[in-house]
Amino acid sequence: MRATLTLLASLLTAVPLAAQHTPINDLGNGKYLGQFEGGLYEHGANVPPADHEAVGLAQAALVRPLDRNGNPSPGGKIVMVSVGMSNTTQEFCAAGNPSPCTSWSFVGQASADPAVNHSTLVLINGARGGQAADSWESPAQPDWDGVKTNLTAAGLTEAQVQVAWIKQANIGPKTSLPSSGADAYRLVGQLANIARALKVRYPNIRLAYFSSRIYAGYATTTLNPEPYAYESAFAVKWLIDAQVAQERSGAVDTRAGDLGSSAAPWLAWSAYLWADGLNPRSDGLTWARNELESDGTHPAQAAEQKVGSMLLAFFKDDPTAKSWFVAAPTQRRRAAHH
Repeated sequence: MRATLTLLASLLTAVPLAAQHTPINDLGNGKYLGQFEGGLYEHGANVPPADHEAVGLAQAALVRPLDRNGNPSPGGKIVMVSVGMSNTTQEFCAAGNPSPCTSWSFVGQASADPAVNHSTLVLINGARGGQAADSWESPAQPDWDGVKTNLTAAGLTEAQVQVAWIKQANIGPKTSLPSSGADAYRLVGQLANIARALKVRYPNIRLAYFSSRIYAGYATTTLNPEPYAYESAFAVKWLIDAQVAQERSGAVDTRAGDLGSSAAPWLAWSAYLWADGLNPRSDGLTWARNELESDGTHPAQAAEQKVGSMLLAFFKDDPTAKSWFVAAPTQRRRAAHH
């Protein structure tokens, strides 16, 4: 009897606290709450529409080493920055701001990978604990100056930044979909403001990749629990959809605002990180309670490493990233001999 009770208790503690949801990359043409189509991109797809990807490939082809004044230079650098909150800085770098990053973080894993461009690419962690979406909406807000400080410490300038990874959310959301006042709708506008702020701070930025939250069904606080972590993916999806629509018709989305090429970089998904706790999504991704910190919201080392690996795989493989993220064959041969 005691063994049965112990087993029951362990099963109960392993059960996520939130209702089950289908990861949007598995939802496809299905609809969340019967209203909101899945897929990372339009029509339930998980790859960018061909016309939008063509724009991204054209921008990627223009990414090249820049000197401190932003001029093309063989001795210059390609800078990628992270922008976001505590989870973002933990997953991108895990410790140290701007450096050194831990070996298990995205930067740490990328730094140790001989397939990555170590010649001209520099990864700078600009994300900051406690600095949610509303801390980054204006290019005049102080967090952007903090990133500039990080760049300066590395001998770099804002003119050399050409790529960004953004992961954002809000503190203490209270309204979920399908309400017209849902936090996901608010987040669309905030992410769009951040995209425009990127263009102001980094005049040579070309590519901005977004991720949404990891699973928060184990959350013990109201910081950013479910279903808000899940629904933040729809905010990213709708942001990118708005840019795609504007590229096609010139029409500016009423919620996102101007995302034209003069106002914002090219926007796309990077790795999609959400899975429904211990329920495996189609690629096998799960989130166990012990992978997160005591609050059930922030990633522990295991989750930081998992996200870092997913990001590294994305940037090594994505067609719009390989040209600047992956080392040239001569670089890889040189690295192998050292």
